[in-house]
Amino acid sequence: MSSVQSQQEQLSQSDPSPSPNSCSSFELIDMDAGSLYEPVSPHWFYCKIVDSKETWIPFNSEDSQQLEEAYSSGKDCNGRIVPTDGGRYDVHLGERMRYAVYWDELASEVRRCTWFYKGDKDNKYVPYSESFSQVLEETYMLAVTLDEWKKKLESPNREIIILHNPKLMVHYQPVAGSDEWGSTPTEQGRPRTVKRGVENISVDIHCVNDFRSVSLNLLQTHFKKAQENQQIGRVEFLPVNWHSPLHSTGVDVDLQRITLPSINRLRHFTNDTILDVFFYNSPTYCQTIVDTVASEMNRIYTLFLQRNPDFKGGVSIAGHSLGSLILFDILTNQKDSLGDIDSEKDSLNIVMDQGDIPSLEEDLKKLHLFEFFDVFKKEKVDKEALALCTDRDLQEMGIPLGPRKKILNYFSTRKNSVGINRPTPQSASGANIAKESEFCSRSNTRNDDYLDVGIGQVSVKYPRLIYKPEIFFAFGSPIGMFLTVRGLKRIDPNYRFPTCKGFFNIYHPFDPVAYRIEPMVVPGVEFEPMLIPHHKGRKRMHLELREGLTRMSMDLKNNLLGSLRMAWKSFTRAPYPALQASETAEETEAEPESTSEKPSDINTEETSVTVKEEVLPINVGMLNGGQRIDYVLQEKPIESFNEYLFALQSHLCYWESEDTVLLVLKEIYQTQGIFLDQPLQ
Repeated sequence: MSSVQSQQEQLSQSDPSPSPNSCSSFELIDMDAGSLYEPVSPHWFYCKIVDSKETWIPFNSEDSQQLEEAYSSGKDCNGRIVPTDGGRYDVHLGERMRYAVYWDELASEVRRCTWFYKGDKDNKYVPYSESFSQVLEETYMLAVTLDEWKKKLESPNREIIILHNPKLMVHYQPVAGSDEWGSTPTEQGRPRTVKRGVENISVDIHCVNDFRSVSLNLLQTHFKKAQENQQIGRVEFLPVNWHSPLHSTGVDVDLQRITLPSINRLRHFTNDTILDVFFYNSPTYCQTIVDTVASEMNRIYTLFLQRNPDFKGGVSIAGHSLGSLILFDILTNQKDSLGDIDSEKDSLNIVMDQGDIPSLEEDLKKLHLFEFFDVFKKEKVDKEALALCTDRDLQEMGIPLGPRKKILNYFSTRKNSVGINRPTPQSASGANIAKESEFCSRSNTRNDDYLDVGIGQVSVKYPRLIYKPEIFFAFGSPIGMFLTVRGLKRIDPNYRFPTCKGFFNIYHPFDPVAYRIEPMVVPGVEFEPMLIPHHKGRKRMHLELREGLTRMSMDLKNNLLGSLRMAWKSFTRAPYPALQASETAEETEAEPESTSEKPSDINTEETSVTVKEEVLPINVGMLNGGQRIDYVLQEKPIESFNEYLFALQSHLCYWESEDTVLLVLKEIYQTQGIFLDQPLQ
């Protein structure tokens, strides 16, 4: 959306001063009769539907040049595909359509543009069709060559275009209902400006609020040396869409019918967020969600490698809001290597994976109940489904009392033997997440190599990712809250994801959905999260001012308390016995010097403690390889005036935040030994 707006601003800017040597710009040059005609330079655009309106956005110069070269190659355009936008979109040249490669998106029309007219209300330029642009160009060529102007043309929409002279070309819309007999259009209404060419329009400006574009800008400012030395390439960001398939079930429509009409924006946010939470806590939808997310991640990774066979970089993943929780659960249930799967036959995950008909057949043979196999097969009951059956379910299938008791006792015994919670293999660090107040509890399995995760989510099969992520970034994440609600009170400091080395929990201080992680690793210590530096260095000015005022007020408070303490002592000394007069006198003589120092001593102690808290390293476990986990953004000055007003906006700020993007880039490039040009303070 913001990308469209950015490009529209470029298209609607005031007319720049023309170059005396250019005749293919938007501003036409006043030419002498007999001047030589120069063809217009085309540029390629694509159409986006924004708020039910068509908006034409230019391709960047590189993509437009590639499209033009393919168009001018003389080869048949049908079946010709040109990758654009870094390979994220393919343009089918013959169809003049643009298709997303990695995600589902409505195809958009593509046009080779040379002539434009200004819109009626929004003052944005709209390209004419390719066929009519060719007619305009031929008319313009004759007018320039013969120096004969006042040319009038009628567009396919019965609109009038008049070429008065090279600097004045106008477009008239037909007046609706002006003539019942269908007479020819007339020059009525407010004329619109007609433009030729795009040379003076910047087409390399991307959306400044887009995560990908922000990263490209930060590469130029913070990793310039590495780029000049060709040590790094850009970071590609590919979205994983799981929300749309989930919400295609019709539940959204049912929910909308019962939603109150007031505070629309807040209610839409609540419906969109809370509904996903309910979905994820449902056994039916939870399996659908994790399957969709994992399969999309694997599909996008495979497709990217197919389109970029020379790629040798790493892969990191990021999740926002509930998406971060989904990734957390998926990563927690990964296997460290392919060999682990073969050696983990006693894990409940593996038991569920083997829940097919042959496994059920073997169990029934073991119980001497194979005669009922056809009954279960008819009812499409596999091993997993049979484990969920009650006595009444079996009775309705016609299973006698004795066999029913055997089956129920068999599955009940197996459930108790592997523990109610899903066990996972021991990680490389030999530890896992602890349940409730237990630091690290083993499940009651016969295999002592497994630890009980005990995080209380519904029982599902977690798919396996076909790659090992380098880093997991969580934006505005409720992971801490969900783990706490599931009964988890502490995370083992030695726990780490089986296949992912890094984990960063990034949040805005006013984000109502975000929760911390580090207090669950070190519950007995209070400490602040890591403050993310501003991308231009230092803290924001209002934060430094606030800290300065806080220190000043503490100094005043300590001095005032010291003075009150001395005054109180002087009042309480009067009734002392005369016996202590000499002792009191000694105190009085010694106190003026000491009291003048006490406030500063207290302040010094508090300051030193503060410094120590900032300097001394805090052990937050191995979830992020020994590094800090919680990172908080600095709020903007306007946000500090009313944190409630900006609460919802802060939950969506991460995709536009330069500070967030810079932290992501810094951590990703550090895995390759590349560092910032200048460290941020």
